[in-house]
Amino acid sequence: MKTRYSTYLRPTTILLDLIILNLWLYAFIIRPSAIHGVDLANFLGMMNLGWILSANILGIYQIFRLTKFQEIIKGIIEQIIIFSFMVFAFFTIYSIKLSDGSVQYIFQMIFYLTSSFLLFRSFSYYFIKKYRIKGGNFRNVIIVVRYENADHLEDFFTLETEFGYRFHGYFSNKEEKKSIRGNLSDIPAYAQKVNLHQMYCNVGELDAKEINELIHFADNNLIEIKFIPDPKVDYGQNLAIQYYDNIPVFSLREIPFETDRKWVKRVFDILFSSLVILFVLSWLIPILGILIKLDSKGPILFKQKRTGLNNIEFDVIKFRSMFINGFSNKRQTSVNDNRLTYIGKWIRKLSIDELPQFLNVFMGNMSVVGPRPHPLFITDKYANSIDKYMVRHFVKPGVTGLAQIRGYRGEIIDDEHIRNRIRLDKFYIEKWSFLLDLEIITKTVLNVFKKNRIVY
Repeated sequence: MKTRYSTYLRPTTILLDLIILNLWLYAFIIRPSAIHGVDLANFLGMMNLGWILSANILGIYQIFRLTKFQEIIKGIIEQIIIFSFMVFAFFTIYSIKLSDGSVQYIFQMIFYLTSSFLLFRSFSYYFIKKYRIKGGNFRNVIIVVRYENADHLEDFFTLETEFGYRFHGYFSNKEEKKSIRGNLSDIPAYAQKVNLHQMYCNVGELDAKEINELIHFADNNLIEIKFIPDPKVDYGQNLAIQYYDNIPVFSLREIPFETDRKWVKRVFDILFSSLVILFVLSWLIPILGILIKLDSKGPILFKQKRTGLNNIEFDVIKFRSMFINGFSNKRQTSVNDNRLTYIGKWIRKLSIDELPQFLNVFMGNMSVVGPRPHPLFITDKYANSIDKYMVRHFVKPGVTGLAQIRGYRGEIIDDEHIRNRIRLDKFYIEKWSFLLDLEIITKTVLNVFKKNRIVY
């Protein structure tokens, strides 16, 4: 009998999550003197519905054999953050007044809820890993046709036992230096013998007829077939498949910003930039504007053309930190640049000159976090000389970014400096999460207070 993936694992996880959720919600709502005027049934119904919808959008239950523990934890924390907004939105919509004590109760509930989910997820993750190491929940796999670096995949199957793979060898019609189990025609009999679950096929070494025969056999025998892209071609590390009607098309990368989660980032950008504009820029622009005017002639704010999403030009807004000169669009700013005004040196040291860019964020041509936008002359210089430089323009530029908190900021010193920036920008684009944004923002703020910082 063909054993399949744990059919009940996902619904069981959802059910246990809802039990944990409702136990804490119920405990805090019925707690004496906690929150008054709440319809318990309505509250629980709305919170459960909100949890399920947001979990579906964030995909926290899309957990697979190769899903990393960090991804699971990040998903839970993102879910809790969004759920917290839902809780307070409920009381706002139903005009239920919350006392200081009530707010404290809610935050306690969220804390205990988060702790419970993290403990449950950690226990479940490590229990399944240990179970697989001891031989349970395994998958029998073969590789069809050896290929360059195939030993790496073989090592993964045989050494990473916590993932639960049992490697049974190679099958190929070609002469191989390393021993193989048999020819492609031997696969059906061997699959029946070992109860085969998965086949990994190298498409670069198989013709169309062989591939179609393997697909036909796999589909008719409940065997999962996976295709390994031709290793002689550099596809990158985040190859994704998309469907145009029923036509599969490979994409070099799947950008998280283009999925259903993109609204999370945009909503956060609007809320965060609105807070900065209302509570910081509203008083900082007049005060700093007077100081800038007294220090040197010229406007308070400085606008410069930079390249953003899809390489479209836009005006980035900053506090003016230099004397009026004709080199702003021709030369980078250095640490001891003689164009800097007295006030300019200080606001750059504290990164205050960047704060007006939250106006760009609110207007939609920038994000709080993303690759830093470069002046046009920088883009023109490196677009054709630095590999994958233009990848950074697949997303909106940011006020701060991963490259900046890793130390790659300020004047571009050499090609190695810009390559490291692009490497980190590319990583951020492909691995974005809401939690990663929060981490970058936190480290950016902390870096402002560190000594010996590099000036933009």
